[in-house]
Amino acid sequence: MGDGIELMLQNEEFIEEADKRKWYMFLYESAKKKITTKLEILNDDFQRTHKYNPIEYIKARIKSPESISRKLIRNGYEDTLENMWNNIHDVVGVRLVCSFIPDIYTLQSMIGNQQDLKLIKVKDYIKEPKESGYKSFHMIVSLPVFSSFGEIRVKVEIQIRTIAMDFWASLEHKTAYKFEGKPPEYITKELRETAEMITELETKMLHLNEEIRKYEKLG
Repeated sequence: MGDGIELMLQNEEFIEEADKRKWYMFLYESAKKKITTKLEILNDDFQRTHKYNPIEYIKARIKSPESISRKLIRNGYEDTLENMWNNIHDVVGVRLVCSFIPDIYTLQSMIGNQQDLKLIKVKDYIKEPKESGYKSFHMIVSLPVFSSFGEIRVKVEIQIRTIAMDFWASLEHKTAYKFEGKPPEYITKELRETAEMITELETKMLHLNEEIRKYEKLG
């Protein structure tokens, strides 16, 4: 934990667990606002500089207490606020959705160059998709939130994916929820096949977009 968190927990006002939870949620909400604003500004600047908008849309959320508890228990941790803070890195999640795969790596580079963000972990499920066919680029970063107890760094997960990947992931999520994580084999097979079709489609769409942009430059 950072010094700010330790001071917060030592303060007499936070003896009650409910008060601690409120403060943790305040930190997560603040981090969500801060990372969303930062990404919107980066996107606006990219548009102004390059006449191109890499981000189609941004979605941000905070995990529900029930979801956090399930993940802690699933990962072998006791369901406590301290374990949540130290071991669950995606309480705050931000999803960036763009049009084409090269946009993903452009955004990854832009985010990585921000001096106030500390990169903790990267997982590239585009170069190495999950067995299910899932593709996305994941980054865990920490950013400073300023409180009356000082600077506290809060972890945030950023997922970057294309529109097609996001559509597929949404369908996979609904399928997993409907069948409680154990869908029929034929549905799993069709999901994998659909992921392969999406990869082919994205390659063709990228080529077509590059051809169109050539004419834009000529004009």
